[in-house]
Amino acid sequence: MSLSPDSAAPADARAAPPAVRVGVVSPMLAPAVRMLQVAPEQLPFVGDTAYNLEQTRLDPHSEAMAVLVGERVVGFYRLDFSVDAIAGRALGEPSVGLRAYAIDRREQGRGYGTAAMRACVEDLRLRHPQRRLLALTVNVRNLAAIAAYRKAGFADTGELYHGGSAGPQHLMLLRLAPPSPSPTATAP
Repeated sequence: MSLSPDSAAPADARAAPPAVRVGVVSPMLAPAVRMLQVAPEQLPFVGDTAYNLEQTRLDPHSEAMAVLVGERVVGFYRLDFSVDAIAGRALGEPSVGLRAYAIDRREQGRGYGTAAMRACVEDLRLRHPQRRLLALTVNVRNLAAIAAYRKAGFADTGELYHGGSAGPQHLMLLRLAPPSPSPTATAP
């Protein structure tokens, strides 16, 4: 029996979808990152991606990251390495902040957000092993994002951050590495 060109291939013969990965925004990726858009109702929470990319470029303590599916840019986020970047204060352990996390509105609903979070954590553990916590703030009204971050492994600290322009935000943390040993701890 032969298959015509327009008949469906068996499930095991279909190519797996490309894996989601993350990478530092290079000059080659920057134009595609600038074109990313979120839904209008998401804009107050995330901001304009082109603006966020430019702000990251100007901040020596930040790193612009692209979310890629194959070679296609589908999202963006900013890593912030300033001590008080996310909560307005140090978190007690070496941390990195996650800001401006966005998946393009045309790419949402495909699981890229959750997969990108896993890739982000893996990337941080490889490239920045000294960092122990990944921190973010999420607006209390952004219920979809809160649920997505919880699904990705973030825990709500119960602390509200009031420094955002869109209103109060939950401080959420994800552990990247075990806590640093206490300097006063004694070996058994």
